[in-house]
Amino acid sequence: MTVETVVARALKPHDVLVRIKAAGLCHTDLEVIEGSLRYPMPIVLGHEAAGLVEAVGAEARGVAVGDPVILSWNPHCGHCFYCDRDLPILCETYLAQGPKAVGFDGDSRARLADGRELKQLMFIGGFGEYAVVADHQAIVVPKELPFDRACRIGCGVMTGVGAALNIATIGYGDTVMVIGCGAVGLAAVQGARLAGAGQIIAVDLDAAKLALAERVGAHVLVDARSEDPIAVARAKTAGRGADVVLEAAGSPASFRASLEAVRAGGEVIWLGKTDVAQDVAFRWGSLMGEKRIRRSSYGGARPARDFPLLARAYLDGTLKLDELISRHIALDEINDGFAALQRGETIRSVVVF
Repeated sequence: MTVETVVARALKPHDVLVRIKAAGLCHTDLEVIEGSLRYPMPIVLGHEAAGLVEAVGAEARGVAVGDPVILSWNPHCGHCFYCDRDLPILCETYLAQGPKAVGFDGDSRARLADGRELKQLMFIGGFGEYAVVADHQAIVVPKELPFDRACRIGCGVMTGVGAALNIATIGYGDTVMVIGCGAVGLAAVQGARLAGAGQIIAVDLDAAKLALAERVGAHVLVDARSEDPIAVARAKTAGRGADVVLEAAGSPASFRASLEAVRAGGEVIWLGKTDVAQDVAFRWGSLMGEKRIRRSSYGGARPARDFPLLARAYLDGTLKLDELISRHIALDEINDGFAALQRGETIRSVVVF
């Protein structure tokens, strides 16, 4: 990536101009860089961001100049087939415009100095000093919330915590296994804790990440280099397997292991991703016993409801966000930040503007 000056277009009636204060480096951005997730170029990456409202369009609602906001990458129309069925993550306009990397109305909001249209990842383009988003993407949060913590809520934390609270059915005292203790997995551990899980088993290949999982709520740590997660799940549950498995590693091996580790009648939530064209295999027999599988992309997010709740949970000490930030970097260090993410050295690097 290169740092360049761009030219913004005039705000449309429902637009909000946000001065970005902090933006997290997410694996989804890395997938675009590596080419496993295909988007048109040139593009501004970044979709986990928070900042201050700088200006609003004439008909923008719910925000005012000076408001601190977290940005949501899932704008939705509210009235299509899927929105009417309480599935905003499948909003027809969202799915149609997303691959084009434009604004929610289908238009680009900026261009390069040479006049070329500039794309924005996931309706935000957060790796810039400013972003133009639809008004319902800018969610007002308490002023006491630091921006570097706030940005984490917009993607990784919402995805992981939301998967446990909104998507999975975790009963009080249940055994929950979380496979993969990166940014989303550590959030899922916390979501399981908040849901009342009695036993949380965290699985990873990195001892430092497992130590972090313990700090945010895991009870049992499994280093998959030396232990079999499936055997541990059964040993800790009288041979049954975990009640719920939250997969957040995004590898064919972890998808397969999640089905083997869950008990009959249990539930598997897939949060991780692999290349969109890659086949993933599992043993047919691992499905026996009425097991349920569900894919979740954003933790059942209702940003206007959930972002302020998560912000308050952090401010009252219930939700831990400090531990999920590995380093703060400047914008011109962003390529080094993604190289560290690619090597597995960081949970989240955060660009601070």
